[in-house]
Amino acid sequence: MQEALKAYGKVSQQVASPLELEASLLLKAASQLQSVRDDWQQKAPSLDAALLYNRKLWTIFLSSVTSGESPLPRNIRQNVANLGIYVMNQTLSATTERRPEQLNSLIKINRELAAGLMANA
Repeated sequence: MQEALKAYGKVSQQVASPLELEASLLLKAASQLQSVRDDWQQKAPSLDAALLYNRKLWTIFLSSVTSGESPLPRNIRQNVANLGIYVMNQTLSATTERRPEQLNSLIKINRELAAGLMANA
C-alpha cells in the first residue's frame, strides 16, 4: 500500500492538483462500476476488478483522512471517513450479493465527491 501512496504522490505533483487527481480517480472508479452495471450480462465477470479498484482508492482516502498529518478540518475528515466506511460496507455487499443495483450508491458517491473536489480545485 505504501508503494501506491508514493506513486499517487508523484503523479499528483506532475499532472494535476491533488484535488483534480482525486476527482479523476473517483470518476475512473465510477466509470468502471457504471460499465459493469450497464452491461451486466457481459461484464459481470469484471465486477471484482472494478470493486477492487474502488476499494483500493477508498483505502487510500481513509488512510489519508485518518492520519494525524491530514490538513483537513476535523469535521471533513470525519465525513470522508464515514463515507469510506459506507463504501467499504457497500463493496462487501456488492461482492456477496452480486446484483447490478448494488453498484448505484458507489457510483453516485464517487461522482458527487469528484464534483465537489473539482469545484474546489
